[in-house]
Amino acid sequence: MIGNRGRVTGAVGPGLIGEVLLSVRGGTEAFYAYAADPEMSFPSGTQVLVVDFEPPRTVYVERWQPLKP
Repeated sequence: MIGNRGRVTGAVGPGLIGEVLLSVRGGTEAFYAYAADPEMSFPSGTQVLVVDFEPPRTVYVERWQPLKP
C-alpha cells in the first residue's frame, strides 16, 4: 500500500474519515483515509500518495507531488 497513488472520493480532513480509491491486485478498492498531517484537507478528486497503512483498510495520505523535470 505505501507508495501507491490514489484519488480521494470522500473528503479527507481534520475530524473526518475520508475515502480513497487505490489500485490493488489489478482492480480498484476503497480505503478509509486520514491526512498524514492532521491539519491538512483534501477534497474529492485530489490525487494523493499513501505514506502509511494500518490493516485492514486504513491509509494515511499526503498530496501527490509529481516530480519536476
